[in-house]
This record gives sequence, C-alpha cells and structure tokens, in this order.
Amino acid sequence: MSDEIVAVESETVWPADSDDVEEAIVSSWFVREGTAVTEGDPIAEIQIEKVSLDVPAPATGEIHELLVDEQGEFERGDTLARISTDQ
Repeated sequence: MSDEIVAVESETVWPADSDDVEEAIVSSWFVREGTAVTEGDPIAEIQIEKVSLDVPAPATGEIHELLVDEQGEFERGDTLARISTDQ
C-alpha cells in the first residue's frame, strides 16, 4: 500500500491566467478521512482569487489524511491530502 498526494500544481488545476497568484483557500472538502474515492472524483473545492475550482482525486483509493482545513490557506504545490492506494 502506498500514499498518493493531492497537490494543486500549475499544470493540474491552477488557472493559467493566475500565474502570479501563489495562495488559495480550501472552500470545502467533499470527502472525509476514510472516504473511498476513484481517480478523477471531485474531492475538494478551492478558491483562487475569485475563481472556484474542483480538485480531482489523482488516484483511486481511500482518503488517508486531510492536511488543510476548510477555509485554510495553502500555496501552489502544497500537499492538501493523502490517498492510500493498493499499489
């Protein structure tokens, strides 16, 4: 079993026109620790400036740990959560 990280990188979710913005907020989590997810499932909503975006699960597995609280700030590339996978 291994852990897959959930991080918001430029090439995944971060809007291209917000390259100069480095911080965002987790508006809400759609999952809790222990929730089973499938790769691509929306697991959180984030707010970057005035844009709300869904963050997809990068792998199939179980949410192991949420590292940023709702309304918590994070920076581009930070790990938001860990997903335990069977790989």
